[in-house]
Amino acid sequence: MNLLYKEPSKKTKEAMEEAIKDSLNFENKNNNDKDVKAKICSKTNHSYCEIVNSGNAAIMVAMNAIEGPIIIPDQGAWHGFKQIAKFLNKEILTIKTDLGIISQGKLDEFLEKNPSINSNETSAIFLTSFAGYTAEQPMKEISNWSRKNDITLVEDASGGICDFEKKLANGKYSDIIIVSTSSPKVINVNDGGFITTNNKEIFEKSKLLLKVCKSNNITKKAIHTEIDFAENNLKKTIQATSYIKNNLDNVIHQDKRGTNVILASDKHHELSKNLKEEFDLGGRTFITKCPNYNRVKQKGIAIEIKNLDIKSLEKENLDEIIRIVQKYQCKR
Repeated sequence: MNLLYKEPSKKTKEAMEEAIKDSLNFENKNNNDKDVKAKICSKTNHSYCEIVNSGNAAIMVAMNAIEGPIIIPDQGAWHGFKQIAKFLNKEILTIKTDLGIISQGKLDEFLEKNPSINSNETSAIFLTSFAGYTAEQPMKEISNWSRKNDITLVEDASGGICDFEKKLANGKYSDIIIVSTSSPKVINVNDGGFITTNNKEIFEKSKLLLKVCKSNNITKKAIHTEIDFAENNLKKTIQATSYIKNNLDNVIHQDKRGTNVILASDKHHELSKNLKEEFDLGGRTFITKCPNYNRVKQKGIAIEIKNLDIKSLEKENLDEIIRIVQKYQCKR
């Protein structure tokens, strides 16, 4: 089955081409910076924004400004959290989850085991909008717990930016929001990232990093254009994912909003191999084998609906994906 890998919109590609032509003209650079930062902040409900050259750079800027331990989920997050924390010589604490989801019970359990977490230096919990891309985190509950315990909440909203329900990537809940805009993300410009917050001190503490990790005018102009398409892209992806979840068996977090479908399977090696042979995205990733820290630590496979261009999210394509997966599920 041939499917289209996610691409920037036509308007965004045109904006990037225009930026390349104008790359030697720096007269309006500062004004352009202000425009794109203001536009980003209008989506995250934060006051301050910095644009960087990658999502990992945004994570590093945020972690560098945290004095105390870094708290990360035991699964369903981004492995870069642990890698960057180790690079910065930060203490790492792990919070148990329900297959990636951080519940109130797990938060309370974590605090019981770490009673001194908020007694000295400020610590931070880093998580992704969607656990394993398959189930949205209860951001309001996590935010209430974080603020009650003086813990900074950092949301990697690469997969949840411009949430039409305003539950994710919302500065009302998250103290810091970090976003990758590389491919295949919601704001999909093949490069770059950004970080937003209401705490300007975050950027003051990471001035050198921000200089080292600065982005370019082409990426900024692309973000300024592509962000207009993000809400619709995310909405259609979530709707398509929900449709597939509701028509397959053994779905993990079947009732949760997400942008991929994770199927539990003891024959995950065989299922992964068969499905990779069936789906053609021009050599790009569509099937992820689990256990996988970035997804779930359970045997199974993830069908990465988030990687598809919205042109491939028509019902006939979704029905064909379902038919193919069911064919191999029945062979178990």
